[in-house]
Amino acid sequence: MTATPRFLVIEGIDGCGKSTQVERLAGRHGWLATREPGGTALGGAIRALLLHGTEAPTPLAEALLMAADRAHHVTTVVRPALEAGTTVLSDRYASSTVAYQGYGHGRDLEQIAAINAIATDGLVPEMTILLDLPVADAAGRRGGDPDRLESLDVAFHERVRSGYLAQAAASPDRWTVIDATQDLAEVSAAVDEALGLP
Repeated sequence: MTATPRFLVIEGIDGCGKSTQVERLAGRHGWLATREPGGTALGGAIRALLLHGTEAPTPLAEALLMAADRAHHVTTVVRPALEAGTTVLSDRYASSTVAYQGYGHGRDLEQIAAINAIATDGLVPEMTILLDLPVADAAGRRGGDPDRLESLDVAFHERVRSGYLAQAAASPDRWTVIDATQDLAEVSAAVDEALGLP
């Protein structure tokens, strides 16, 4: 009997280890690994504009660009994979917009929820794993030149982290918070346990 495909998301501030876990899980279990923004060619172009463009978008424009990426991603990648029986693991999803554009930039949370509702077309992850890491630790882990969002001040990133923790606290049945200050093996074991994996 074929297992029911799952839609799973890993979230957290930049530098928390999301990409490492997505690559590990997808490689081990044969899942589809994807990301937001940038899980499609269109999304890649939006990602470049958002993170490396010469003009910084306003917070509302930023939220709408993220939503455009998400709407296209859900329709062309996530739903088709799930319908084909493939588990999908995404590095970021709608909760990132709540954390970054909502809490981080101070946009109205009801407005963000409405934007997300349109973009996701009602698709909600079975489980979101939050790799929680203090902002100072995350800054020390990031390598290379920071992108536009990574370059924002510490207060912004503290608000983003708070936004993630608030979402997790509000939906404990759909979120698991993992202490990302642990070493990689401990984080990986905690992620596997949260997802019910051997």
